[in-house]
Amino acid sequence: MATQTTTGGGDGSLGHRAERTVIFASSLGTVFEWYDFYIYATLAPFFAALFFPKGNATAALLASFATYAAGFLVRPFGALVFGRIGDLVGRKYTFLVTILVMGLSTAAVGILPTYGTIGMLSPTILVLLRLAQGLALGGEYGGAATYVAEHAPDGKRGLHTSWIQTTATLGFFLSIIIIGTIRSQMAEGTFKEWGWRIPFLISLVLLAVSVYIRLKLNESPLFLKMKSQGKGSKAPLRESFTNWSNLKIVLLALFGAAMGQGVVWYTGQFYALFFLTGTLKVSWQTAYVIMGVALALGTPLFLFFGWLSDKIGRKKIMMAGCLLAAVTYFPLFHAMARYANPALVAFSEATPISVTATNCQVHLFPNPKTVYSECDKIEDFLSKRSLSYEATEGPTSVVKIRDVTIEGFDEKKMEATLKTLGYPAKAKEEEINKPMLILLVFIQLIYVTMVYGPIAAFLVELFPTRIRYTSMSFPYHIGNGWFGGMLPLTTAAVVAAKGNIFAGLWYPVIIAGLTLIIGTLFIREKKDKGGFHDI
Repeated sequence: MATQTTTGGGDGSLGHRAERTVIFASSLGTVFEWYDFYIYATLAPFFAALFFPKGNATAALLASFATYAAGFLVRPFGALVFGRIGDLVGRKYTFLVTILVMGLSTAAVGILPTYGTIGMLSPTILVLLRLAQGLALGGEYGGAATYVAEHAPDGKRGLHTSWIQTTATLGFFLSIIIIGTIRSQMAEGTFKEWGWRIPFLISLVLLAVSVYIRLKLNESPLFLKMKSQGKGSKAPLRESFTNWSNLKIVLLALFGAAMGQGVVWYTGQFYALFFLTGTLKVSWQTAYVIMGVALALGTPLFLFFGWLSDKIGRKKIMMAGCLLAAVTYFPLFHAMARYANPALVAFSEATPISVTATNCQVHLFPNPKTVYSECDKIEDFLSKRSLSYEATEGPTSVVKIRDVTIEGFDEKKMEATLKTLGYPAKAKEEEINKPMLILLVFIQLIYVTMVYGPIAAFLVELFPTRIRYTSMSFPYHIGNGWFGGMLPLTTAAVVAAKGNIFAGLWYPVIIAGLTLIIGTLFIREKKDKGGFHDI
């Protein structure tokens, strides 16, 4: 165990070297934990064919996204469980436990038998592992953000905690690099069969490094001061959520900041990547390069906006990010379509498609007993090909593609019709405007850094030391876990239900708009207002 070298109460008494050590150690472990969480999202399309019953590819993909969302839905409960432990026992030991749970449950996905081997037990275990991941991450972020903030000197809290804010993007970046490297070293069929397991197993190596680093950390000086004075909360959950004055702040933090931040974060990174590969049919190699370059350009802006928030305040930067996102998402994604796959855009504009049918459903959790109607199969066929269509109710199933009318689900005839009309099955590499796509993704990352860079400092400054871990973790993980984490599933379901590849964007636009209104009207800036060092 390292000797105690950190003293004071987060008031600038630490030396620069000690500050850097705290930031580096906390951030590096959190990078690895985000990597664990996000390789699932990147590899989710592969799970659809392996862990769920066959029969409808769109339904299986929605099921994989629903399983992905399960890990997010449980994150607030992890915030409550580990937040309470962190406020009672300490910051350091709590996020040692969280990283162990995350690393082991992630590695277990890499050895999980498929549906073809153990049947419905396979998706059941997968959901349980995702729940374990979500619980762990629910306790991780609050611990790391609180720990760094309580070491940071006044006037630099935004900058210091912004290093924690880079970890989610860096973890995503690391997942892209590792997955891309592995995919490039083997045949696509081999990767789909078993190669996708390797990124999960690599988590064991990252886990060992993370635990080693965190064992060398010391406890937060503010927490030690609080314990030495005997002023710690004996019931942080009750004090956080049954006291109206504190609960009101928790709710405002959720709806006026974390909710919008969550959807902007996931739209600018995950949905942008899925839109490129899944919707616009850009090759994964090209999409990874576009995302990788944009992430590399955008990541330093987390630090910039964290630093800027120390100068001008946190709130106005985050609200500006929500405003820009709500106003520009539709034109940005339409532009992405034109620069990534102009042939698909041209085909869609020249080829109106209508579906007249009955008994259409969106299947989130397909099972062997799920019955797919002709309408389900038709819409699945069109959705897999990223073709928008108008849907109306009718007694029989009829598809009209331009001037060709097809009765019932006739896959061969629909395939032949699309081929005759010149449907582009995938984006042509020579037609992809990579510089423009990098710019469009980078613009979205600017919004991400505006809402995410200052939010850790914003949240920790809202609550006193004795209940800080619990109080700040809960709204953060509701906003990110429920509103942000549900984004892939919600957008995919809306697209499938509406038959329009852009319809899913209404979800982040509406949520970001609501946060803008609530945050602007009801939240007060807390920077330099005092109270951070209160026990």
